Parts: sequence; structure tokens; C-alpha cells
Amino acid sequence: MKLIPLAVQPNQTLSVVLAGQNCQIAVYTKSTGLFVDLSVDNIPIVTAALARDRNRIVRVPGDVFVGDLTFYDTQGLNDPTYDGFGTRYQFAYIESTDALY
Repeated sequence: MKLIPLAVQPNQTLSVVLAGQNCQIAVYTKSTGLFVDLSVDNIPIVTAALARDRNRIVRVPGDVFVGDLTFYDTQGLNDPTYDGFGTRYQFAYIESTDALY
């Protein structure tokens, strides 16, 4: 598992290489919750996925995206909110070799 650092901001985009995949990730807040978009080499993989505690975001076969993404609450079981990024809520890449995968 690899932690992906997020700023304490309601809306942000970042580029990161995960298992050799050039990923563009958008994390954004709406009135209905926190959402994630994922593209690899500018090809959309997941759009508007609702971020929930310990739920996988990608959920597609490994030939489309290797691994998965998830948020987890380090102090309970609440769904993530931007004001807890980096402290209470961690954003992680789950590799296909991780036990959690």
C-alpha cells in the first residue's frame, strides 16, 4: 500500500505514477460528499466515484488499471472529508500484491 498525500483543500488535482501508470487524480467536494476522478494517460478510468471509508474506488479488472484506490479513517469508520486529509483520512493506492487487494 502506498499513501498518496492530499492537501487540506476541498478540491484538488494531482499527477502520480502508480505501478508504472501515469495517473491524474481529481478529488473534489460537492454538497453530497467527496468524489474522485481517475485517468491514466489522460484516459478516464473512473469519474465521480463517491469516496467512502475503506471502499475501493476503481473496482475494474487489472487490464484497465492495476491496483485500486481507497480512503480510510484512522480514527473510526467515517467517510472522508477534506478537512481531515493527511491526519484523520488517508488516501492510498492498493497494489495488486497487497493482502487488501
